[in-house]
Amino acid sequence: MTSAPERHMIRLDRKPQLFSMRVAALIFQNGHVLVQRGAKDSYWALPGGRAEIGESSQETIIREIGEELDRDCSVERLLWSAESFFAYDDFAAHELGFYYLVSLHQPLPFHESDIVHRVLDGVEVEFRWLPAQPSALLKRDLRPRFIAERIKALPQRHEHLIVREGRPDAVEILKEIV
Repeated sequence: MTSAPERHMIRLDRKPQLFSMRVAALIFQNGHVLVQRGAKDSYWALPGGRAEIGESSQETIIREIGEELDRDCSVERLLWSAESFFAYDDFAAHELGFYYLVSLHQPLPFHESDIVHRVLDGVEVEFRWLPAQPSALLKRDLRPRFIAERIKALPQRHEHLIVREGRPDAVEILKEIV
């Protein structure tokens, strides 16, 4: 019997620098978008997680949705790829992110203000629906911030972003020509 190959997340921790590759999903229901956070965190993020060596970003988001939400999903399209630079704890972080529009085959429960799902993924992770409105997402500290700023006008074609958090010219858009 052959054992499964060892899995390795794409994360380089060279304090004070950190690099990771993250893939996330925009999942909509009833005018809301699904978000997640560690139960002790103050900010929210889109569902997803780190890519593993040897898997595509689409494979990553399908795996993450299955592991965290216990759901099958369909990947509709890639909205953004982003090179993000930001401070995280004691790190100068550099994240390569892929953000997909995704639909669940079986919907999650919906509630406008309560946690609708929890999972243990090293830490307790909780999920809830937030109104898909820039003001609501900014008020709840959705990260990265560019998602809240662009939630009302999703691109019809992939956009590549360079995001430098905390700077006045924080987002540079490099539109893909196809």
